[in-house]
Amino acid sequence: MTDVVALAAELLALQSSTGAEGPAVDFVSRWLIARGWNVTLQEVAKGRANVWASRAGSGVTLSTHLDTVPPYIGPSLKKSRLYGRGACDAKGIAAAMLCAAERLAEAGERRVDLLLVVGEEKGSDGARAANHLQATSKFLVNGEPTESKLASGAKGSQRVVVRTRGRAAHSAYAHLGVSAIEPMLALLPSVKALPLPTDPVLGETTVNIGTIRGGTEANIVPDLCEAELMFRLVSDVGSLRDTLTSWAGDRAELEWGSHIPAQHFHTIDGFDVAPVAYTSDIPLLSRWGKPLLFGPGSIHVAHTSDEFIDVKELRQAVDSYERIVRTLLAS
Repeated sequence: MTDVVALAAELLALQSSTGAEGPAVDFVSRWLIARGWNVTLQEVAKGRANVWASRAGSGVTLSTHLDTVPPYIGPSLKKSRLYGRGACDAKGIAAAMLCAAERLAEAGERRVDLLLVVGEEKGSDGARAANHLQATSKFLVNGEPTESKLASGAKGSQRVVVRTRGRAAHSAYAHLGVSAIEPMLALLPSVKALPLPTDPVLGETTVNIGTIRGGTEANIVPDLCEAELMFRLVSDVGSLRDTLTSWAGDRAELEWGSHIPAQHFHTIDGFDVAPVAYTSDIPLLSRWGKPLLFGPGSIHVAHTSDEFIDVKELRQAVDSYERIVRTLLAS
């Protein structure tokens, strides 16, 4: 039986940031083919493909992503932790799923599939493409670092660009112009006071003012200012958009960006359960079955220079995925 820590380290040794997942796709494909899996590569873009491995289908699909955020950080084992880019988000999870699926197959269980996608960290083009495949599974177990708890739900997201306009002028004669930055500075602090939806499971809608850009030079009255906001949703997006439209009024323009709906997930007995605030590929994989979200590791260290996964938790995740699959197949 493959050691999950060694397998995770091999995956971590491959540079596979979003858009350059080819080495990880090739490695995983060869690993699965060598063990008798039926492997389908679905090209998403040149040099990039989703990996779908199956035997009999009609059961449970274990799915996570092979891409990571940059920059590349190679693997290192320090005491009880495996460090490296993707250790918990999500190559360690991929390794645990591979080992669990292979253990189930060796025990004669053929109703488990694997779906390893590209592009999750930037636009989820892999998941969007995968939803066109002829999936047969009844349940989808998606892998993200949930601290080994089953997620009861996940907040959605809504990006929005807030744009204010002015009139350019020489700063020596500022009265001849209209600053676009000043109204933005007055508007943004009030967004935190808006009455936003709450949910008994997912909690409060939250907002992050992520970027602000305005002006060109200190000696020019700025004629344009833009800020990008990210809302974490707990309910239907319509009420949020109505609130923001009233908030902006005639003071600013709003440009709606990407939207992922809030989700409530299936859970099973025997696991700790808690909601998560981040989004996943689940809303884009609706054809793959009733969703669950589970994975070892913490989102709080994902995307950081010290990203790691606890070795004991990683080993336990193999058992957990096997138990989840068997429970779902018996239901």
